[in-house]
Amino acid sequence: MTESKDGREIEMSKLIAYVGTKDLQEVIVSDIRDLDIINIAFGVIKDGRASWDHPECKPVLSQIRVQNPKLKILLSIGGWGAPGFSDAAMTQNSRELLVMSAMGIVEEYSLDGIDIDWEYPCIRVGGIDGDRRDKENFTLLMKEFRTVFNQGGDREYFLSIAAGGDEYFTRCTQMYEVQRYLDYVQLMTYDLKGGFTNLTGHHTGLYSNQVDLFSASADKAVEYFIRAGVPREKLVLGAAFYSREWRKVPDIDHGFNQMAQTVGNYGPPYHTLVDDYINKNGYVRYWDKDAKAAYLYNGETFISYDDEESLKCKVNYMKKKHLYGIMYWEYGCDKTHTLTGWIRKNMDIDRQR
Repeated sequence: MTESKDGREIEMSKLIAYVGTKDLQEVIVSDIRDLDIINIAFGVIKDGRASWDHPECKPVLSQIRVQNPKLKILLSIGGWGAPGFSDAAMTQNSRELLVMSAMGIVEEYSLDGIDIDWEYPCIRVGGIDGDRRDKENFTLLMKEFRTVFNQGGDREYFLSIAAGGDEYFTRCTQMYEVQRYLDYVQLMTYDLKGGFTNLTGHHTGLYSNQVDLFSASADKAVEYFIRAGVPREKLVLGAAFYSREWRKVPDIDHGFNQMAQTVGNYGPPYHTLVDDYINKNGYVRYWDKDAKAAYLYNGETFISYDDEESLKCKVNYMKKKHLYGIMYWEYGCDKTHTLTGWIRKNMDIDRQR
């Protein structure tokens, strides 16, 4: 907590970035100072053990800590299509093996904890195994992590998860139990539209547009997780530094809520949008005031993305709802090096008054 000039206590919101292993050395000093937590993406599971073998990163991590001693650095294990979680969580022995191997990495690299990005318990998608027992085993795995972390003596270790930003994740987990072992829950409130549908829409919209046939949104995700038993002060809202794009989209309503001839594949990162797309080369930037979301359309291609306006709306929402903070995927998608500072500036406005 800190105090404003009138003596009011203001919650210290957290800004969290996913940073790819190869991008650690690219994080600029101003961003290091603006961030509260870095999640290194990704460690994996091999033969039931956590694995992240990058000794070349040790001097980089040391330098980052010099530049911001308060910054916490976690290893995120998993990601889309990452196998091994269901088997690793299945028994007490397998859970202990995964947790102790992860703890070994934390100690070797002097990290501050572990982030689990299991996409997704119980669901066999993206090439991973799944089992109905994942629902209970996910809870037991988080309990095992917390038990071991609590044995760290004077050292405090962080434990977090990245959670799918829709109701399917709360259906397939026991979040009211899981949250007891976690410091915070990061909602992946992006990819809400895209790879599974031809219908265009906002992949990281804060709210739903009333005419949208599929109403997933960041706001709905927050409400799902609160109803599932996660305290709002443990929830982290997700933002996207990349886009989703649909091609061969009918020129109706600037391409919004139209059936495309492709699904919403990954589109350009933010820096490419700035250089070549936003109000350039035939693309026009539009703003959906209902969804608080930006999008582009050129008469044929529809692109959904976050920008400064939509990010400011998310920060204001995070404050209004008293959430833990904001996280984004991912650092390497903004080579303009403007969005991290922009989010931090808007998070800190109340503390500057």
